[in-house]
Amino acid sequence: MDSVSNIRLPVINLTEEILRSGKDSWTEARNTVTRAFEEYGCFMAVHDKYPSDVSDSIFSELQDLFDLPLEIKVQNTSQTPFFGYYAKLPLKESTSIEDATNLEAVQKFTNQMWPSKNNHICELLHCYANQAAELDKMVSKLVFESYGVEKYHESHVGSVTYIVRFTKYRVPEQNETNVGVLPHTDKNFITILHQNDARGLEIQLKNGSWIPVDFPPSSVVIMAGDAFSVWSNGRVHSPLHRVTMKGKGRYSIAQFAFCKKLVETPTELVDDEHPLLYKPFDSLGFLGFISTDEGRKTQNPLKAYCGI
Repeated sequence: MDSVSNIRLPVINLTEEILRSGKDSWTEARNTVTRAFEEYGCFMAVHDKYPSDVSDSIFSELQDLFDLPLEIKVQNTSQTPFFGYYAKLPLKESTSIEDATNLEAVQKFTNQMWPSKNNHICELLHCYANQAAELDKMVSKLVFESYGVEKYHESHVGSVTYIVRFTKYRVPEQNETNVGVLPHTDKNFITILHQNDARGLEIQLKNGSWIPVDFPPSSVVIMAGDAFSVWSNGRVHSPLHRVTMKGKGRYSIAQFAFCKKLVETPTELVDDEHPLLYKPFDSLGFLGFISTDEGRKTQNPLKAYCGI
């Protein structure tokens, strides 16, 4: 099924004022976030974690970043598949910073790309990555508490590393495909996605229909990846999503939370109604698997990689 539904993603207010206003507000946020992850695999979060001047400044710099000569952009390499710089599809090119909450890692990236204005850009990117990390930690805490396994949250937070990916989608030329990104799931734990005012992101519902994603002011998409689905023993849904270009160039910033240790389902989430679905999951190993011929050919890579 490839129809576009009129349904819209839930919009959840996660401002600090709301979450600090009392136990009832926190409990309501915990329940609505968990339900959204279970039903849609993602939601729109209205927040105050990103001052608009930070994100606006970064988006204003992305054009200059992607206008750099190719010989500079390709210097951003990685041993991990799909990290670093790559331009696989005709309309898309992206580049990323690994360990983005680490100031030295951000400085290395900005020294390669923007040596003339390194300090300014480095400060912006490092600030953004840490703000997104705080939001990621809060969201995962809400879900861990909802499932009654909050005792594992501190260990989880300690295992996370953050990858920030900047992506440019150009406008398709006449007789050119409008596919910016093919349907896929994210492989990490949680993704926080911010974009400019160009539309294009679409999420597939469980019934197979697709819904367009509109970004309200001061909002991001928070999306569950395959690692989150494994951890929750299938309770959390990792949604297929794609980008279809609508006639305007699109820029996005995605921050991916990857676990450096194996992701294992807590024993509390396994019972007669929820038998164990997955073996311990290596997020980065999974990226390697899906980059192989075997991984690309299988219909359900996650099940093939770690299913029971």
